[in-house]
Amino acid sequence: MHKKQGKQTIVFEKSPCIIGSYSVVGPKEGKGNFAKYFNEIIDNDLYGCNSYEKAERKFLIRAINMAIASAKLENEEIDALICGDLMNQIISSSFAARHLQIPFLGVFGACSTMVESLILGACMIEGGFCEHIACATGSHFSSAEKQFRYPLELGTQRPPTSQWTVTGAGCSVIASKGSDIAITKATIGKVTDWNVSDVNNMGGVMAPAAMETLKAFFEDTHTKPSDYDLIITGDLGKLGSEVLMDLMEYNGFNLRTNYNDCGQMIFNNKQKVFQGGSGCGCIATVLNSYIIERFKKGTLNNCIAVATGALLSTLSSQQGDSIPAVAHLVLLERRKNDF
Repeated sequence: MHKKQGKQTIVFEKSPCIIGSYSVVGPKEGKGNFAKYFNEIIDNDLYGCNSYEKAERKFLIRAINMAIASAKLENEEIDALICGDLMNQIISSSFAARHLQIPFLGVFGACSTMVESLILGACMIEGGFCEHIACATGSHFSSAEKQFRYPLELGTQRPPTSQWTVTGAGCSVIASKGSDIAITKATIGKVTDWNVSDVNNMGGVMAPAAMETLKAFFEDTHTKPSDYDLIITGDLGKLGSEVLMDLMEYNGFNLRTNYNDCGQMIFNNKQKVFQGGSGCGCIATVLNSYIIERFKKGTLNNCIAVATGALLSTLSSQQGDSIPAVAHLVLLERRKNDF
């Protein structure tokens, strides 16, 4: 049976659904705009560990364990964990999977990983290959800064275009039934490169990728932005969001009435984060707290979630390469489901 619509969009006829979710964040995020929505706020970035990398791993383990518990399942009932992060060789995810002992599929889409994992998990549920899948990702400000930019001890001045990597992790547990929050469609993005090479301007890097994926979705589905209650992007921040809205307007789509960005929303104006939040944990924590809660309360009937990722490494940047980006999209809708 054909399950594609247009060139890039997948249609999930059986509507895999999110039956469990959890978000855990660090202290800075806990002082931001979504404090009352996050399931758990940790009061120290090190989370009782002796390195930020180990703390990032612990955030992931906590989010995954608690999402599974929120779905009223045991870890042994999870058929697969689909997870990725920003660290070299996705060590946070693979070391977390070592601890959890759940069959593991490691993925890397940079900050697009949360939605990438949801797409892959939904495909496996839709195809009947699995009953329960945990989809997760996370990030940590201090580990990401150390890997991609400068050691924190240097006290390097941050430029105005920079964003603040979110410390936190989020996990969604998906199944074929058990919830009315359904994943009904998905658009797999293409790698987009507009020749931006500034590692401190992730919004400028990723906005064109978000535009390409949203444009493909609207053309494939013959819909328009106003058909949806809310459209969110992962972590374009304030500057990247403005760029995206301008690009979409140029292509004939008005995003200015029902669009927002998780990186723009997660911190408040007093927190001195310049363009807002970024990182794998940005959309992962907001999606698995604020967005899920709005569905549960009935204030959202449908939501387009687009996660954007900058596919750079320290090596590619040092060698002078521009930064490619990708954006993946899922459509969440309230659907009647068999419980």
